[in-house]
Amino acid sequence: MYKIGTFNKISPVGLSRLTDDFALVEDQNEANGIILRSYDMHEMDFSDALLAIGRAGAGTNNIPVDKCAEQGIVVFNAPGANANAVKELCLAGMLMAARNIPEGLAWAKTLVGSEGVGKLIEKGKGQFAGTEIKGKTLGVIGLGAIGVLVANAAEQLGMKVIGYDAFYGTKAAHALSPSIKVVDQLKDLYPECDYISIHVPANDSTKGMINAEAFAQMKDGVVFLNFARDKLMNDADLLAAIDSGKVSRYVTDFADDAVLNADKPQIIVIPHLGASSAEAEDNCATMAVDQVMDYLENGNIVNSVNYPAVSLGAKKGTRVVVIAKADAGAAEKVAAALPGADILCKTRGDYAVVLAETTGAVDAAALAGDGIIRVRVID
Repeated sequence: MYKIGTFNKISPVGLSRLTDDFALVEDQNEANGIILRSYDMHEMDFSDALLAIGRAGAGTNNIPVDKCAEQGIVVFNAPGANANAVKELCLAGMLMAARNIPEGLAWAKTLVGSEGVGKLIEKGKGQFAGTEIKGKTLGVIGLGAIGVLVANAAEQLGMKVIGYDAFYGTKAAHALSPSIKVVDQLKDLYPECDYISIHVPANDSTKGMINAEAFAQMKDGVVFLNFARDKLMNDADLLAAIDSGKVSRYVTDFADDAVLNADKPQIIVIPHLGASSAEAEDNCATMAVDQVMDYLENGNIVNSVNYPAVSLGAKKGTRVVVIAKADAGAAEKVAAALPGADILCKTRGDYAVVLAETTGAVDAAALAGDGIIRVRVID
């Protein structure tokens, strides 16, 4: 029986996917798989029993992915499972900025206890008059699962949309409305847009990418929406752009100290609600649980962030999983040790994963050696 540990509150809908071959445990040192959301694992020591971690969400910044790769622990995420929830909140953020909704709501509360509230409302509402988004131009940076949904929905609401993705590929092209223009460089997007929404991962190449140089290319009074990660923004440059009027509104689901403590009326801070819908939590947990179960039972890897995708379908005989350094010759070792086995090898960066299925006996010790990180035999 496989043992599953959890951090954070994981959707019961997702956990209900676990079959009778799995048991939930409280001691994480016993766990063969862990399902979590935002719990920070960077200071954790992992036991030899741990084989897989399933992140019930897309981002894996809270997981030491490289450390896990070195120890033969497969890290999964759930790309796209919360995409609709984030899309809807992003659209809500755009509308809040356009129609001055946060200020209007706050002002309305100041009238509690006043007499003739109806007349006061009619007299004072003009100070919150805003604009419509129909006919405006939205730039979408990053055309992954969320960015494509935001772009398509904005177009359906009557906006002109321009997209950009450094790795724009066939999958996004098929999902994106054919009438949406996609540019090859951000300099062709920035000056055209009344609104800009960013949907890219946070990594070394994207950290601080929205900076003074980027703001200088944008329209005066642009509304910038960040439902991706706070690390994408250069906070000092952002606050300077707000003070100058270059950015009329900054709407973010990722508040950090600099942005929140700036206490500027132009900033709308949402408390990281992007994936916080019942449906998204169910979808993310379900995907994470299914992927961890498939790996533990069959050795298949789908949506891993540290190893290549590899699958031989449902296990029919004895399944062998070998995780190794890419230059360790793992496929050759498996082929020599298991003549006649069905073998599939995939590589990604510094690592290789070999899956093999056989009906014969397996000597796991014969597969060990330099560069071999982990060997599993699933009977």
